[in-house]
Amino acid sequence: MAMDTAAGERGTDADERTPDRGEIFDLLANSRRRYAIHYCKREDGPVELGDLAEHVAAWELDKEVPEVTSAERKRVYTSLQQTHLPTLEQAEMVVFDNGTIELTDSASELDVYLDIVPSDSIPWGLYYLGLSVLAGIVMLGLWLGVVPTGTIPPLGWTTLVVASFVVSSTVHVVQNRRMRLGAMERPP
Repeated sequence: MAMDTAAGERGTDADERTPDRGEIFDLLANSRRRYAIHYCKREDGPVELGDLAEHVAAWELDKEVPEVTSAERKRVYTSLQQTHLPTLEQAEMVVFDNGTIELTDSASELDVYLDIVPSDSIPWGLYYLGLSVLAGIVMLGLWLGVVPTGTIPPLGWTTLVVASFVVSSTVHVVQNRRMRLGAMERPP
């Protein structure tokens, strides 16, 4: 009965505690912690520390899991066990108990901080700014009468501007979901 009370109190504390942005950015600043979260999300359930260490080592060394040596695995295992998992547990992102790791509900809140931009892409904020400037120029041109309305009526130009935002935002949402931690085989 005492164990149930302690678990209930811990759940209540977790509901009341919300990590601040600085703490979240600190958690996500370390690639091992991001990789650990990615692996746990991908597995969608409790994972063993040994399996987690193998995958994190493979991702860090850009190897396949069977190619990771025992020394490489042990180095990551020790680091996860002594530093990274306790840090994630203290922030209430995981429950780390007897070599088993499980994500908490709080870990899903991390997605909003991970707008991952592929290396061959421009940041979405900059893209939307450019699209807005272009839309503003078209709209100003329509108001001033310098944009030709003979071939394309003003409503057609407006539809084109709105459609460009709809297409862009759809691509953004799809890419964002695909690039999320836990959504792919390898972490982004």
